[in-house]
Amino acid sequence: MILLAAVLAAGFFGSVHPALDSFAHFRAHLAVLMGVAALPLFSTRFLKIGAVFVLAAILAFATTSGTVPVTGLGMKYGPLRPVDPEQPVYRLVQLNLRYNNATPERVLSMIGRVKPDVITLEEMSDLWAEKLALVQAAYPYRIQCPYPNGLFGVAILSRRPFADGTSPNCDGRGAFALATINFGGVSADIAALHLGWPWPYPQYWDIGGLTPYFQRIGETAILAGDLNAVPWSRSPARVAKAGELTLMPSPGATWLPLGLPTSLFFAGLPIDNVFAKGDVEVHSIRTLDPVGSDHLPVMVEFSLKPKAGTKVLKTDLAAAALRPAY
Repeated sequence: MILLAAVLAAGFFGSVHPALDSFAHFRAHLAVLMGVAALPLFSTRFLKIGAVFVLAAILAFATTSGTVPVTGLGMKYGPLRPVDPEQPVYRLVQLNLRYNNATPERVLSMIGRVKPDVITLEEMSDLWAEKLALVQAAYPYRIQCPYPNGLFGVAILSRRPFADGTSPNCDGRGAFALATINFGGVSADIAALHLGWPWPYPQYWDIGGLTPYFQRIGETAILAGDLNAVPWSRSPARVAKAGELTLMPSPGATWLPLGLPTSLFFAGLPIDNVFAKGDVEVHSIRTLDPVGSDHLPVMVEFSLKPKAGTKVLKTDLAAAALRPAY
C-alpha cells in the first residue's frame, strides 16, 4: 500500500522531470489499487490509517476527471456547447489505425456508416494508404505525412475542400499534419498529431521539436491525435500551451493492448485527445465501436461560429439532418 502511494505521489511531480510524469499515466489505476489495498485495514486496529489511504485514493482519482482545476493536479477541460439548430453540425473522427490492423474492412465500414466530414489518422502505413484509396471518391481532399520506415505516419482525409489559397503541410517526419478546410464558407484548421511514448521514450522531446508547427495552427482550429499521454499528464498541457489550444473533455479510455478482451476497454488509457480554439464549438466527444485497432475511434461533433456576412449553406444543414445519430 505504501509502495503504491509512493508511485502515485511521484506522478504529481511531472514538472520536475519527465520520468516522474510517466507515473501519472497510471494514476487512475494506481489510485484504485491503493484504495483496494487499504480496505483490509478497516477490520484491524489500523482502521484510521486505512481510511486516510482510501481518502487519498479517492482524491487522486478525482484529479483524472477534469473536475479538479488545481494547477499541477488536474487538467481543466474546455466546455461542451449545446447545438444551435440554425448552424450545421460537422463530424470529425480521430483514429489510430494500427499499422498492421488485420481487419481494415471494419474501419472502412465505420467510415461509411458515420460519414464524418473530416478524419484524422495515425499509424498511416503503406498498407493503409492502399486500403483508404477505396474511399478516395468520398474523401478527395487529403494529405498524408509518411514516417521514413513506411509503417507509421499521420493523415487527414476530408469530404470538404481545402480553403482557397492554402496548402496542407507536414512536419517532415510523419508526426504532424495540418490543413485548412472550408466548412460551408467558414474555414478552420484541422491538425493530426502522433506523439511518441512517454519517458524514457522521446515524447517529452517530440513536443519541443513540434512546437514551431503547433504555433502555425490558425485562430480557429481542432487538433486531434494519439498523444500517447493521458489528459492529466504534462504532455497535453504543453501541447495546449504551444498551440494556444484548449483541451476538450476526454471520451474515456481509448487504448487497450491487443489481445485483451474489448470488454476491458473501460480499464484502458485515454490517450486519444482533442483540442480546440477560436470559433469552434464542440458539442460532443465519444468513442465508437472497436474496428480492429488497439485504439477506439473518437467522434467529435462540432459547429463553427459563422463570420459576419457568411451565409449557412442549406445543404450543410440538410446533410447533418440525414446522418445517423450516435
